[in-house]
Amino acid sequence: MFKSVFSKYIAAFMLILVTCLLSIGVVIIFVFTQYTVNTKSTIVDRCSESVLEYLQTRNVTNDEDGFEYVINREYDSLNSFLSSLTFLDDELVIFVCDIKGAVVNCSDVPYGTLKNDIPGQQLQKINSSDSKIKVDFYDVFDADYLCYATPIIGKDLKNIGSICVCTSSATMTRMVTNVVRVMGISMIVATLVALGAIYYISRRISAPLKKMSEAAKKFAKGDFEERVPVTGRDEVAKLAIAFNNMANKLDDIENQRRSFLSNIAHDLRTPMTTISGFIDNILSGAIPVEKYDYYLGVIGKEVKRLSRLVSLLLDITRIESGTRKFIFDSVDVCEIARQVLISNEQRLEEKKLDVEFVCDNENIYVNADTDAIHQCIYNICDNAIKFSKEGGKYRISIETNDKKVYVSVFNEGVGIAESELPHIFDRFYKSDKSRGLDKTGVGLGLYIVKTIINAHGGDIWVKSKYKENCEFVFTLNLAEKKPNKLK
Repeated sequence: MFKSVFSKYIAAFMLILVTCLLSIGVVIIFVFTQYTVNTKSTIVDRCSESVLEYLQTRNVTNDEDGFEYVINREYDSLNSFLSSLTFLDDELVIFVCDIKGAVVNCSDVPYGTLKNDIPGQQLQKINSSDSKIKVDFYDVFDADYLCYATPIIGKDLKNIGSICVCTSSATMTRMVTNVVRVMGISMIVATLVALGAIYYISRRISAPLKKMSEAAKKFAKGDFEERVPVTGRDEVAKLAIAFNNMANKLDDIENQRRSFLSNIAHDLRTPMTTISGFIDNILSGAIPVEKYDYYLGVIGKEVKRLSRLVSLLLDITRIESGTRKFIFDSVDVCEIARQVLISNEQRLEEKKLDVEFVCDNENIYVNADTDAIHQCIYNICDNAIKFSKEGGKYRISIETNDKKVYVSVFNEGVGIAESELPHIFDRFYKSDKSRGLDKTGVGLGLYIVKTIINAHGGDIWVKSKYKENCEFVFTLNLAEKKPNKLK
């Protein structure tokens, strides 16, 4: 029945609202009823005390002529007094009975209200008590009355009669009925208002969720264009923002994947076409024997190029699956940088670069995996040489600061556009989309570098001025102790 979040939300709120309103209504009715009963009881007590005090002042309880005689003698004055007390409550009925239960005096009552004398069962209950008691006079009145009887004690400490004060319960019933009616109307109005508010709030919550669900279905089909509108600043709005950010990221990854497939297809097709063409020409005799060595050398370079590409793909697979494990040790990062610099000596000379190597100390040891850090420095230095201008400055700098080692590679040349800086470490991203300078890369080198540096607890960033210079900087943790020299 309640399959959607919206219906569950509405049902839950309405259940809570109705339960609260009913509870409040029951409490109010109970309190109001108790207040009415207490008020009536107070009036009854005052009337009983007043009548008893009046009879005592008239010497009714001690007169030797007898209770009936005195009552008859004071009939008019007592009747007037009883009638005056009914001004406290219009529905009060006060009457005085003798020991046999006969009504000997009574206040003004509506015609036909008082039908009979006190029944024997209730009379016995009154005569056996020495204080005010609640009695049931169902046979005395023609309507529901709340009655209390107070015994009149004579001089020999025996009951000689009783004072009965009664008040109609019809008023109480009407008042409770009115309260119930008002509460019912209030509950209906409150429920309708709350229902409208809940409907509006629920819609605001469920509508974005529904759109997210529809967008997610499109994502599953490969369509990442859908976005969820963001309204407000609440948790749902934050979720919508996060969802849109995720969609943007998925869209970027999809674009990178397509670019990667295009690049990888090109990078695989080109050497394979070259290799296949040269081999076919050799086998067909189109290439003379004396040129075999040259063309076999070209084929060997293309094979190595394919091998490097496959190695990169294997590296990225191992990194993403978590199967590549790093062996941490005290590693001399300065020595690794020197080795990379020497291995690129020929390329540096070909471009006539102005090379600087700056290091705080002869040896600086970091806590790292030797092969992984060598790969990082080599990749960054290789890119720096590739995109340097001829005769430009090329600098490798290594310095320490607060238990951190900062390694930076600077070059003057093409630089990186500001719009491309946020994506430079993404998978398969190539800033040289024209493939004019980078004919061998597939956009994985810097991603691998960032992944390795992050795995070492460091950070990496890039600073660049487009068409002027570029500098990559990464940090490593300083080793706590130097390695054993004998080792």
